[in-house]
Amino acid sequence: MVSRRTALLVGLGAIVAACTGRSPSAALGSPSPSAASDTTPTASSVATPACVATPAETEGPYFVDERLNRSDITTDSSTGSKRNGVPLDLTFQVARVSSSGCTSLGGAQVDVWHCDAAGVYSDVAAQSTVGQRFLRGYQLTGADGVARFATIYPGWYAGRTVHIHFKVRTYTGATKTYEFSSQLFFDDALTDAVYKAAPYSSRPTRDTRNQTDMVYTSNGNSGSVLLVKAAPSGAGYAATFAIGLNF
Repeated sequence: MVSRRTALLVGLGAIVAACTGRSPSAALGSPSPSAASDTTPTASSVATPACVATPAETEGPYFVDERLNRSDITTDSSTGSKRNGVPLDLTFQVARVSSSGCTSLGGAQVDVWHCDAAGVYSDVAAQSTVGQRFLRGYQLTGADGVARFATIYPGWYAGRTVHIHFKVRTYTGATKTYEFSSQLFFDDALTDAVYKAAPYSSRPTRDTRNQTDMVYTSNGNSGSVLLVKAAPSGAGYAATFAIGLNF
């Protein structure tokens, strides 16, 4: 489990008056995937929104460093089969924050993983999915700090509210220089609406909502600033989540 670090979560659509924060310690670890092994983060000026201090969330037990460089994570890379569910286009805007403002963080590796509509994670022995690789993948942010993923609205499993895990890592050559892990959450009313349709509707009513979730309510109800605002888009939803890291 990755230790909690302080980060700055960039709020969307507001104008900053000031940005202050605390620098978390850099995380050193294993070599990066080959696609990112020679990547050094770059920065360019971006619009500066309001900055709100928030802690990282737990990595959880189901992270597997698959090193799958892909934006469409709906398929199982081992079989080519597609996971069914309501489409979700998820865009991350990653920025580095300092006392002088926010700049886009290019070359950062953003990993995403979450369960399917049935509440199952891939490549997990406890769920008999070892060797399967669905709903997992990473992208490197461009010079604009953007990384995009095509996925599905996540399902639920006992004891947890609906969520998506993500991790941001930076490298200098083959050396990992920073790592941040957290989780995204969804408005309960939106989830209720999504779950009225198949394949979600075939399951019992979920047993945990945001305000009874152990992660969402930890650290002063920190999940409230990790809510994804998803808007209807085509047959599904689209969401953009902006995050700023102070390191």
